[in-house]
Amino acid sequence: MVTERPSAQQAVPGRKRGPDAEEPRLRGTRETGGWESAARARISETEWRPRSGQRPEAPRRPALWEQRPLAAATTADAREQARLKTRVVARDTEAWQRDPTFSGLQRVGGLDVSFVNGESSRACASLVVLSYPELKVVYEDSRMVRLKAPYVSGFLAFREVPFLVELVQRLQEKEPDFMPQVLLVDGNGVLHQRGFGVACHLGVLTDLPCIGVAKKLLQVDGLENNSLHKEKIVLLQAGGDTFPLMGNSGTVLGMDILRTSALRLVLLHRNTPQPCLTSLHPQALKSHDRSTKPLYVSVGHRISLEVAVRLTHHCCRFRIPEPIRQADIRSREYIRRTLSQRQESFCAPSQHPHLCPAAGRRGFQEEVT
Repeated sequence: MVTERPSAQQAVPGRKRGPDAEEPRLRGTRETGGWESAARARISETEWRPRSGQRPEAPRRPALWEQRPLAAATTADAREQARLKTRVVARDTEAWQRDPTFSGLQRVGGLDVSFVNGESSRACASLVVLSYPELKVVYEDSRMVRLKAPYVSGFLAFREVPFLVELVQRLQEKEPDFMPQVLLVDGNGVLHQRGFGVACHLGVLTDLPCIGVAKKLLQVDGLENNSLHKEKIVLLQAGGDTFPLMGNSGTVLGMDILRTSALRLVLLHRNTPQPCLTSLHPQALKSHDRSTKPLYVSVGHRISLEVAVRLTHHCCRFRIPEPIRQADIRSREYIRRTLSQRQESFCAPSQHPHLCPAAGRRGFQEEVT
């Protein structure tokens, strides 16, 4: 004969009901199974459900980009990269590039994308234009963006570059007199898995000279951040010192510099003859006398490596080139200001209306999706 288990609503013999009812006493002892058995008995008197009978959680609905096979997406992006790569011009195309003092260069642009803390899709894209050689900010534009494409190694440009191109196009439409003559971007150019990084992508789409400046070594074509690479970094003694990044293919993929008036090539052995460098040879650069970490400079578009390294060095007041540094500072400040305004509007919408600064010097407040 099977005895039914009393439900939570049924009275249990020998137990008082009401507000004066006493809590059931745990009767677990060493002989009856201990406190663990008593706890299970207490649970069974109220609501009992076997673990195997628990209903599983509903599966998460995939995002839109997750519904498309990632392999198919990267295959299409790789074909697009190969198509755009054929348009890269890895040589000097402007008169100011051929002048040792960069005579004729008046405006240098910097671009950066900063993410909201704790988020991987919400970010701020920023463009600044600096006067040269004073390195004073004469134009800035920032806007909040939402990145829909996932991060895939080797395809970062498809995630960030469209928003940077929009900033350059908006500058061309609103303030053409402030158009930069060269762009510096936080990323790589030909120093890339397929020789077409963010700087190349941006340069080709905007048709402006572009330089890739990275803070970390992208380990491709046999390049490694190993003990040999670190020994070369130690030999960078002063600002402006460089050494080439020679891959297994025999191509120099980048250079390093330091901030000093003298620019010289530094190899692992000082007596080693300097290789013949082409515009496809990135270099490691010690950008500042007090900097212990090099920058990795590579060609993006319409500039030679020698000019790219020299100009990057001339734009460095600190370790990071001033155009990129100012773009990073202003993008982070724009995020802080935008989030603060939204918080104030949420708390007191009647007292804090949504303000939209004028276009041009301070950018717009709309969020791009």
